[in-house]
Amino acid sequence: MIKIAPSILSADILNLGRDLSAIEQAGADWIHVDVMDGRYVPNITYGPALVKAVRSTTNLPIDVHLMIAPAQPHIKAFAEAGASIITVHPDADIHTHRVLSDIKSYGIKAGIALNPGTPASMIEPLIPLVDLILVMSVNPGFGGQNYIPEVTSKITDIRQMIDQSGRTIDLEVDGGINLSTAKSAIAAGATALVAGAAIFGQSSEHYATVISGLRGDN
Repeated sequence: MIKIAPSILSADILNLGRDLSAIEQAGADWIHVDVMDGRYVPNITYGPALVKAVRSTTNLPIDVHLMIAPAQPHIKAFAEAGASIITVHPDADIHTHRVLSDIKSYGIKAGIALNPGTPASMIEPLIPLVDLILVMSVNPGFGGQNYIPEVTSKITDIRQMIDQSGRTIDLEVDGGINLSTAKSAIAAGATALVAGAAIFGQSSEHYATVISGLRGDN
């Protein structure tokens, strides 16, 4: 089944507990937390304290995407705050293999992310170490952007890489995901979708319908 990870970047931060409860009841699989530092991407968002607060509110896996450089000095703080998955970018640290090993040393899952301009080949040596590959279908830094169609072929390429590896690795897509683009991403091989505005842009009584629709259930 396709996993749906609502991004709290689009949630009502003043009523985050309410929104988290609503999406959990609506059938969300993960909670996606976008961490931005104003350096690796042109925006600043959350830190470990927010992840800790989310962990106190939900039992769902917390999918933390670190758009920060360097990421390695902050792995421990996010792991101890309650992250279930920590995803980093291969160009954020000099020794990405070491960063991924650090993440896994805390007993949690490690992910690697690819920006639209980053070739799939860049992560091939890291396949044996990762549990998740995140394909950005927008340039990272802001929510509410449109899906970049050219990224779909990259999803297909990475799907083939995963299948050839024989490993169980989630292939996640983030950026401009809605009922239409979700179909393209899933057809290309995605197994997890991050959605912000598509979910939180609706009133809470519609969350379940949107989440089901993104999965392709209806």
